[in-house]
Amino acid sequence: MKSTLFWLHHFDENRKQQRVDWSLTSNITNLEKMEIIPSLKAWQLGETSEGKQLLEITLRYSEKSHDDHLPDVMRFFIKEEQKHGENLGRYLEIIGEKRISYNWGDAIFRQVRHFNTSMEMWTIAVITIECAAQVYYQAIKDATHCPLLRSICTDILIDEAYHIDFQRERYIKIRQSKSRFMQLLGDKLFRIFYFSTALVIWIEHKNAFRAGGVHYDAFMKKMECKYVKIVHALALNQPVKCDEEMVFSK
Repeated sequence: MKSTLFWLHHFDENRKQQRVDWSLTSNITNLEKMEIIPSLKAWQLGETSEGKQLLEITLRYSEKSHDDHLPDVMRFFIKEEQKHGENLGRYLEIIGEKRISYNWGDAIFRQVRHFNTSMEMWTIAVITIECAAQVYYQAIKDATHCPLLRSICTDILIDEAYHIDFQRERYIKIRQSKSRFMQLLGDKLFRIFYFSTALVIWIEHKNAFRAGGVHYDAFMKKMECKYVKIVHALALNQPVKCDEEMVFSK
């Protein structure tokens, strides 16, 4: 189990990395635009959250758990997610597309987050979205021949692998502090939230997933695989390495 200080150092170093090559061409085809850009606009909007409520919850949790470095780590985490949103927004502008300010799926998730005051549920929600994001950005990368968009997706995929490890370790620590009964109850809530959210994401972004060769059965299988790895990590009370093959696929 890595220390919070380790993650503080990781995020501080990672923010200095410039993996996106903005000199690459943005020659996305009209067909690719039709298949993936509406979805990408919605996902870009979702990456732009200010994270104020998450930070407030983190501050309360850090005081309770005496984890003084956690708020700074979470600030870095939020900024890294915002970087993804900004890079996607910049790409949309380069190809002559406008950013959107509203999407029904994003609106639902923002409302759910608004009523969530639990560090445990926030962590579950972030793990779920990050797992889906790995599948999503790999699908987008596979759906396009645009070098610039593929470079942006690669950068996000590398970040997301670490995000899952970080949040999964936070959840293990939260879970360890609970009674066996509350652990089992939390596990059931995790599963319900995880797969219901996966279904909503599929409904909202199915055209983009299909463009990348990921149909419904394949999407759910990938999400199931990630869920099993998380459950295995919880049972062992230790992290399980993320799917690096997704990050580095060409």
